[in-house]
Amino acid sequence: MSEHAAPREAPRTASGPAPWTARVLTLFPEMFPGPLGLSLAGKALERGIWALDVLDIRDFARDKHRAVDDAPFGGGAGMVMRPDVLDAALAAAKARAAKGSGRATAPVIYLSPRGRLLDRALARELARGPGAILLCGRYEGVDERVLEAHGIAELSIGDYVLSGGEPAALVLIDAVVRLLPGVMGNHESPAEESFERGLLEYPHYTRPAEWQGRKVPEVLVSGHHEKVRKWRQAQAERITEQRRPDLWARYVKDRDDEGPDR
Repeated sequence: MSEHAAPREAPRTASGPAPWTARVLTLFPEMFPGPLGLSLAGKALERGIWALDVLDIRDFARDKHRAVDDAPFGGGAGMVMRPDVLDAALAAAKARAAKGSGRATAPVIYLSPRGRLLDRALARELARGPGAILLCGRYEGVDERVLEAHGIAELSIGDYVLSGGEPAALVLIDAVVRLLPGVMGNHESPAEESFERGLLEYPHYTRPAEWQGRKVPEVLVSGHHEKVRKWRQAQAERITEQRRPDLWARYVKDRDDEGPDR
């Protein structure tokens, strides 16, 4: 196997189970950890809060040319990733995930524009599990039969097309890792972020109190915590209503269902 695909097993802690682990199947292993090796995610990776295991799909090719794709049946542009190659790669990833983990089976996810849209709720759901096996496609995509055979869930990060699944995998991992216990410095920070309460986040300000003739809203320097809370709530509602009417409609419905004390 290539140096890129060498196993980097998740470290086990004294308490037992391995940390949350992302196992990534890709044709470009050098793209990882990329930005995930920096800032909060990078520090958490160094501390063993989460782990990264990257497998090079080409190492599971069956010929001397290490071919992983072929022409699509029925004709058409581009190439399709072969099911036999992907099956072998997925089997190896699952075996590594199961090896002494002592935890539930990690879900297998194919990053695809036709998949379920990634949101905060899904990120939280994944953060509560043992990790995820992420299949990054290239070319025109992967053979449908391998998705069916492995019961793979498809996931999208937005209504647009990328050159491959790797950028989407980086986004997914970052969204999950920052929710893991011990990653965020201030335990209140996630609760104040966009989408956590069904709203976009309120505006932020810092020093200087006046910049280029623009002053910080008076309420934020008043020292009155309840007024600050109400201002932030009102701003979050205003921004959500203006910029994301879909979120606003859902928020209003949930608020009406739950009553005025929401």
